[in-house]
Order: sequence, then structure tokens, then C-alpha cells
Amino acid sequence: MKRFRHETYESMLMAIDQIRGNKTRSFLTALGVIIGIVSITMMGTAISGIDAGFEKSLSMLGYDVIYVQKASWSTMGQWWRYRNRPDLQTGYADRINRIISDNEESTLEIAVPQMSTYRASASHKERNLQQVFALGTTSDYLRTASGDLTEGRFFMPHESASAATVCVIGDDIAVGLFPNESALGKEIRLKNQKFRVIGVFKKQGKFLGLFSFDNQIIMPLGAFSKVYGSSMYVTMRIKMKENSQVADAKEEIRGIMRRIRRLPPGKNDNFAINEQQAFKSQLDPIKNGIAIAGIFITGMSLFVGAIGIMNITFVSVKERTREIGLRKALGARRSTILMQFLIESVTICLLGGLIGLLTALSITIGIEQILPDFPVRFSMTLVLVSITVSVLTGIVSGLAPAVSASKLDPADCLRYEYRIER
Repeated sequence: MKRFRHETYESMLMAIDQIRGNKTRSFLTALGVIIGIVSITMMGTAISGIDAGFEKSLSMLGYDVIYVQKASWSTMGQWWRYRNRPDLQTGYADRINRIISDNEESTLEIAVPQMSTYRASASHKERNLQQVFALGTTSDYLRTASGDLTEGRFFMPHESASAATVCVIGDDIAVGLFPNESALGKEIRLKNQKFRVIGVFKKQGKFLGLFSFDNQIIMPLGAFSKVYGSSMYVTMRIKMKENSQVADAKEEIRGIMRRIRRLPPGKNDNFAINEQQAFKSQLDPIKNGIAIAGIFITGMSLFVGAIGIMNITFVSVKERTREIGLRKALGARRSTILMQFLIESVTICLLGGLIGLLTALSITIGIEQILPDFPVRFSMTLVLVSITVSVLTGIVSGLAPAVSASKLDPADCLRYEYRIER
């Protein structure tokens, strides 16, 4: 064991010495490995970031909340399939809640209606914000939604029942309209109606990097109808009871909605029941596409890099034939020669892998600075995978030259070098 450690140490020193003596050649040799490691690391970073961002977004929707709407999330672009469906009514929520309360074995807890528009504008004095998400709902909204308040409170049941002109705003609205002061108690104008700010949500971020939960204004349902009308898009937010199964809850909701809509047996649903699985099914092809592209680029880069390392190692064996013969003549074993060239190959690949990791880390930091909402995550798992891939590439590419070097005859090696010199 002591001899093995000594030979390994000496081989590493010789490998480092060879790389120092041929810096440009070593870098070009490792370039394929560098590109491969950057590819596999950025692929893993993108997939991990997408997963993390997706889970965060789902927590905003609520893991235990099911949405009843006119259209399905899984076929959002196919509007023609739903345009003739009758609109949902906010009054459905009361009827659903009565049915839930009459059924002790119900998997559902509460239904909350909401109306919304993405085209609202909000202003305060000379400041004005466009494309604001305005939402009208009841005082039970927070039972079906995530998000904490940094200031103030949510509106109360009596404010909801009386259509009071009060509102709770997101962080972007607070910063945009009240950049250097507290928004609490101030008035904002929505169309021609003034609303008093009674609460401000804590910053939540964007859903899948697209829709911002911080760009919303939430108000009582009646007040929303006065400003934007009662024909806006209606959604039923239905919370499941704890430990209920999503499939069971969806079936119960389907039965209740068919009963409310008076749909006879055999007739298709004229409503959609949406939950997080619809987004998961749309996300998987994206992740698979990134993975396939990353694996292909990584595989090609590592293959080219391995061929280059193998060729350079063969050249190195030829250049150092006399050295090999001399070492064998002095008693070096075949395993010692094999280890020498194998460690040199692995060292080149490992250095390439480390350069690739540093490059990928720099790219990741750059993306985070330029696009802070884009989901990227650099993990220790990626580091370990990259180092493992680099070492395996070095072993595979350096094994054949190392074996051929270990089999050389010392006498032939010395004569070979002597003929070259003459």
C-alpha cells in the first residue's frame, strides 16, 4: 500500500509537470471536456431551477386548492373549444358551500368565488400603473390562497358584504405608487373609483417566471363589480379538507357542478376542473427537451474530447519512449507505467472539468444578475456529477495508450530513441 501511494504521488507530479510543459496543447486537449462539462452542468442547473421555481409557483396556487373555471389549463390555447360554454356565476360558491355543509363526509372545505381582469390601471396622484391584475373576491379568500401581509389586514366579512371600497395590494403596486412611504391608509384610483389601502402583501415573486403575484389588487367582490362590471372572468377556488385525495375531491366537485348546472347523464361537462397536475404535464416535455439536448451536446463534446486526449496520450507515449524504456530497465513495473499515463489522462480531464465548472458557475451568476426571475440553481450534486464524468472520461480515453505504453519492451524503447537521435 505504501508503494502504491508513492507511485501514485510520483505519477501525479509527472502528470502536472507534463501539463505545465505543454500548456497550450493540454488546454486544447481538454477543450472538449470543458464544453461537455459546461453543457451537462448548465442542463442540470436549468432543470433544477425549473423544478424549484415550479414548486414555488405551485405553493402560490395552493396544493390543496382546486379551481373550477370555464376553460381547462391543459388546453389553454384552444379557446374555440370553450367559447360556447356558459359563464360561471359567483353565486355558485354559496350553493357549493351549502352542499358541502350538508354532507358530513365531503372532501371539500370551502368554495370562494373571484372575478378578475388583467387590464386594470391604478393611480395615485401623478403616478400611474398599467396592466395591473385586479381581483374581486370575498373575505374568505385567504383560506384558499398563500401570502402573508407585511402591513395592515385583509378586508372583513362586513366589508365584503357591503362592497366597501377597500383593497389589499401586492408589493409591486406598493412600491410603484408609494415608493418612499407606507401605502397603508392611502387612496388609489381604479377607473373613477377611489379605494383605501388596508393591507399590503409580502413580496411573493412570479408564477413560473411569467405572472407576478406582486402586481395584484384584491378588493371585495361587490366593489369589483361596480368598477369593472359583473361580466368579468369568474373562478371558483375550492379548498380540500386535510388529508383528502385530489381525485376524490375532483369527482365530488364534478358531481356538484353538474347538479348546479343541471346537466343530464351522458352530457359532457360545460366547465373545467383545474389543479396543479395540468402544469406538471406541460412542464415535463420542456424538461425532457432540455435534458435530451444537453445529453446530446455533452455526449458529442466528451466523445470528441476523449478522442483528442487518446491521440495526445499516444503522442506522449511516442515522445517518451526512451523514458519508458529507461524506467523499465531500472525496475519499473508495467502497472507503474500504466498508472503514469492513466493519471496524466485523468488529470487533464479533471482540470478540464474544473474549468468547465467554473465557467458554468460564472454563467449561472451572470444569468441571476441579468434575469433575477429566471429559475437557475447550481447544486453540489452537479459538481459531483461533473467531477465523476471528468474522471471516467480520463480513464476511458487514457486506458488504451497507457496499456500500450506498459507493454513496450525496454530494449526496443532505448534503440527506438537512439535511432531517432542518429
